[in-house]
Amino acid sequence: MTQNLSIYNSLTNTKELFKPLKEGYVGMYVCGPTVYSKVHLGNVRTFMSFDMIYRYFLHLGYKVRYVRNITDAGHLTDDAAEDKISTKARLEQLEPMEIVQKYTVDFHQILERFNFLPPSIEPTATGHILEQIEAIQTIINNGLAYVVNGSVYFDVLKYNEKEHYGILSKRNIEDAIENTRVLDGQSDKKNPQDFALWKRAEPEHIQRWKSPWGIGFPGWHLECTVMSTKYLGEAFDIHGGGMDLKFPHHECEIAQAVACHNTAPVKYWMHGNMLTLNGKKMAKSTGNNILPGEIFTGDNKNLSKGFSASVTRFFMMQAHYRSVLDFSNEALLAAEKGHQRLMDALNLIPKLSTSNKSTIEVNLWRDKCYQAMNDDFNTPILIAHLFDAVKFINLIHDGKEYITSEDLDLLIKTINAFVFDVLGLNNNAENSGQATTQLESVVNMFIEMRNAARADKDWALSDKIRDDLAAKGIYLKDGKEGTTFSLK
Repeated sequence: MTQNLSIYNSLTNTKELFKPLKEGYVGMYVCGPTVYSKVHLGNVRTFMSFDMIYRYFLHLGYKVRYVRNITDAGHLTDDAAEDKISTKARLEQLEPMEIVQKYTVDFHQILERFNFLPPSIEPTATGHILEQIEAIQTIINNGLAYVVNGSVYFDVLKYNEKEHYGILSKRNIEDAIENTRVLDGQSDKKNPQDFALWKRAEPEHIQRWKSPWGIGFPGWHLECTVMSTKYLGEAFDIHGGGMDLKFPHHECEIAQAVACHNTAPVKYWMHGNMLTLNGKKMAKSTGNNILPGEIFTGDNKNLSKGFSASVTRFFMMQAHYRSVLDFSNEALLAAEKGHQRLMDALNLIPKLSTSNKSTIEVNLWRDKCYQAMNDDFNTPILIAHLFDAVKFINLIHDGKEYITSEDLDLLIKTINAFVFDVLGLNNNAENSGQATTQLESVVNMFIEMRNAARADKDWALSDKIRDDLAAKGIYLKDGKEGTTFSLK
């Protein structure tokens, strides 16, 4: 287990040598999705970054408890009369828990396609209502919350008399903006900075629970404080999420935890950066948006074809998790070529011959791979070193470099560990050059048959060919330049 891992801590804005609270163990909490719609591609990138981090800790030999929550309790938004889960339930004429189940399943299916490891624990907000009520009562008892008309608010100004509200986002209390998603009943607050721990439920609010203060529902920030400390302890190693959650969500988490337990909850705060599309912010309203599932089919105007999950994952790993990443068709096409080069080299390894001497310093290369990952999980530098290995493999195969059996074993062990165990890529039939060529020939034959059927206006046969291929995970996409296909 390496002792040289450095992590960028958002709390101190510096890279720090990682020292777990308990030797050999890591406790990590990551804010999960609010399950009222299909998971956003930007969310997938954040979760993928922490999946990679989780994988690297496991690779280093740590025992990791990774907790990622599911937000299935609706919370009011700034400009809505009801929460997003309830709104979607009304639109689809379903119960809120049907909405939750539907989009939780979608979330899991998408992450499974991208080869995510499941977290150790995946708690839900609705499964911890009692614990949230208990936490609120503790904060009230400690004099840092107050009850007004069935709602409970955190007293930010009183908390700030002894603690620093803004310690993570580096804000002063004077600069703090309204940091609760709830605007109705704002006049109940002592101060505009105060945020809701519990909200009184209006008659039309669907999700509601009994509490000592009346029928209502928990505030947006409370569930993460409760679930992270329940499963990881009052103080734990790592808390992760997107940069958009730093304020107010994570700031409020800190305040709530200190108010409950009188100790800072997290040693290392980690934040992933945003994902853009064609240089612009993703937005459904403008059409500048791609759903994760559309990547596989290519069924989006921003894509010329479908891409495999492993290619997409490789593309995302080419950027550092703290860097803005621009998602584009051209970037995916380039990543696909790089991914194929990497997999082709791996497929060459069994064909390599060994020698009684090595002209390649495998140990030095291996050390560089670890140095990259130990520098705040620098996957783009790691990938650059992996392509150094691709050069080695090709040169050895061509007889221009030599390697001993011992060094070859080390090369194989190291490259497999970083490509598959840490980066989480796949080397399956869809990524094998020969298999892909054979598949393309077969599918193109079916496309020609379908084109002939369409020319004869035999729409039934045309649709049957398309649907039969789709049932096998092969999706056809008709465009101006003809029909292309992508794999499930």
